[in-house]
Order: sequence, then C-alpha cells, then structure tokens
Amino acid sequence: MENQKTNKTEEEWKKILTPQQYYVLRQKGTEPPFSGKYYMHFEKGIYKCAACGYELFSSDMKFESHCGWPSFDDELGNNDRIIKHPDYSHGMIRTEILCARCGSHLGHLFDDGPTKTGKRYCVNSLSIEFEPKNDK
Repeated sequence: MENQKTNKTEEEWKKILTPQQYYVLRQKGTEPPFSGKYYMHFEKGIYKCAACGYELFSSDMKFESHCGWPSFDDELGNNDRIIKHPDYSHGMIRTEILCARCGSHLGHLFDDGPTKTGKRYCVNSLSIEFEPKNDK
C-alpha cells in the first residue's frame, strides 16, 4: 500500500533520521540556502520523502529558481502527495508543505514560479532523497 499513512513516535523518528533531518522533517526547520545536496542537482529520476520514501516529485518538475533550495513546479499524483497548510510563522504568510504519507515538513509552496504552473515548491534537500532513473 504505497500511500498508507506512516505513524511513528518522535522517538522512532529520532532513531531513523539524522539529527539534521529530524530538525527539518519533524521540527519544521530549514537548511541554510545554497547548501543542500539537491540545490543544483539535475539528474533524471524521482525525489522521495527522506523520512518514509513516498514519491513526491520527478526531475521533470525541477527547475532553477535561484532561491537557494531545490524547486519544483508540481507534485506527482493528483495533488494528493503533499499536504498544504497555512504557515504564519516568522512574521510571514506562507503555505507549508508536508508529506501526505508521514506528515514530515518538506518546505513551502509559493505562487511565484516561472513555469506554466506558476507554482514553486521550495524544498529542503534534507527532506528528500533522490532515486536515479533506470534507463535499462
């Protein structure tokens, strides 16, 4: 069951995630801009939630936004892979994005993307893992 909800305690998450991943994915932190391993990564494949492995984005959705974090203009599926919540923290009005399977924090969604969707899913590299496309 690919989209079955993942329910773990915070202690269980601490055991399977690195401290940096735990900070971003479970405590809604962020990594410094221009520092993540997927910021300038443009290999073909799929980006998955680093906490539960749920497929979230394809490399075809990725674009260079010059914002300092990996950016995507859409999500896989039928807009059911990512939960969107209003976020009023830090004196800003944003839309937080969370993995629909495990509820982990991914980043934020903005309506300023330069592609035809007009969306920019601004994602922390620590919150995703990449699976290269197998052309065999």
